[in-house]
This record gives sequence, C-alpha cells and structure tokens, in this order.
Amino acid sequence: MNSVFWVGYLVVIIGLMYFIAIRPQSKEKKRREELMASIAVGDSVLTTSGFYGVIIDMSDDTVIVEFGSNKNCRIPMKKDAIVQVEKPNQA
Repeated sequence: MNSVFWVGYLVVIIGLMYFIAIRPQSKEKKRREELMASIAVGDSVLTTSGFYGVIIDMSDDTVIVEFGSNKNCRIPMKKDAIVQVEKPNQA
C-alpha cells in the first residue's frame, strides 16, 4: 500500500509540473511562431524596446521598420524584436 501511494504521488507531481511549466511554454512558443509567420510589409508593430513602427521591408530574419512620421527614421532589426502586430485593416 505504501509503494502505491508513492507512485501515485509521483504521478501527481509530474502531472502538475507538466501543467505548470511545460504546457504554457509550448503554447507561448506556438503563439510566437504564428505571430512571426503573420508579419507582412505595411503592418504596424510594437518592438521589445517599446517603439511603434511600420514594416517597410522584410528578409528572412530581419525587417526594416519606419518609426514616427519622419520618413527618414528607418531601422533594420531582427524579427524576434517584434512583440505585437496590428494589421492595417484592423485599425
């Protein structure tokens, strides 16, 4: 009886670890991959540093983002620096 209790206890602990640590992390990774796949030229984005801009050009892992109303402020950055995307037709 004592060994059955410990095996059950171990199963419960492993199950809790899955639902607390592993499952949310995999959901966040899937959401992030969907976000990166949905990025397109003309989208308004929020960067990790808190700047809002519009994507004007893209390559495999970098984007050129135009910040503010000054058309000369264009900065290349990695796609990973984007945390939020707003499509132009959602505004």
